[in-house]
Amino acid sequence: MTILSYQIFKTVVEMGSFHKAADILGLTPSAISHAISSFENELGFSLLVRSKAGISLTNYGEHLLPYVNVVLNSDESLQQAISELNGLKKGKVKIGVFSSVCTTWLPNIMRSFNSKFPEIDIEVFQGTYDDVSYWLKNGVVDLGFLSVSSSKDIPIEPLFTDPLVCVVSKEIAATLDHDYMTIEDMKQHQFVTQRECTDADIQNFLKTNKLDVKSSYHVVDDLSTIALVEKGFGICLMPQLTMTDIPYDVVSYPIRPAASRIIGVAAVNPEFMAPAVRSMYKHIIDSYKTIES
Repeated sequence: MTILSYQIFKTVVEMGSFHKAADILGLTPSAISHAISSFENELGFSLLVRSKAGISLTNYGEHLLPYVNVVLNSDESLQQAISELNGLKKGKVKIGVFSSVCTTWLPNIMRSFNSKFPEIDIEVFQGTYDDVSYWLKNGVVDLGFLSVSSSKDIPIEPLFTDPLVCVVSKEIAATLDHDYMTIEDMKQHQFVTQRECTDADIQNFLKTNKLDVKSSYHVVDDLSTIALVEKGFGICLMPQLTMTDIPYDVVSYPIRPAASRIIGVAAVNPEFMAPAVRSMYKHIIDSYKTIES
């Protein structure tokens, strides 16, 4: 077993195709197929199910993939450490991020980081809190943005307190005689809710305040939720950061009792980071100070 065989296996899984993996790695499809078969023969069990629909993992392959990611990440760390010892700043950083941070913070963080470390590549994975946690634990990403409440057992450096707000249509706003929303106010309206894996902090607020939300609309992304609110299908709760530069004509109100999420940057092993990852980790924390101000 070699690093190349691990890389081929990982790329095939990510691409779902021998041909696409071959294009990415600059090899022929037959070379990819031969490498996977040799890998499976050496292991003594099958890693992939091959079908007309594409490639999928066997149970053995699914169990092995996180360990392969750890080996590849360790090799990347070794190469970065060698480059650092030679006075070079090279490498790759893989970042997991949820939607609102991806659209507001991340572009500026990446641009400023690239200006300081042009030889370090950045790979971005966008998903829900659950996605980012899974990617961190399985070595898919090096760093991830999470809320403190969703990080659970993953070490996290808190960065920013983001208040929750209640978002309503202009028609509903016109009926209110105060500039905030209480629990009793919210109970008078239908909600447009996001799936529980999407925003744990909002789900926690609803449960804590015994808001028994009944909704016919269960969406994933923030903008879809706000678009439905604009058209009068209900109200929603959102982190204030999400409401930055949105293209919809809605009104946001502070909520009572007040609630917030705390955004942070997380890493499974913050004491043992590759040089490029450590540079990005420190850069994110420094950039937060600019964001806060």
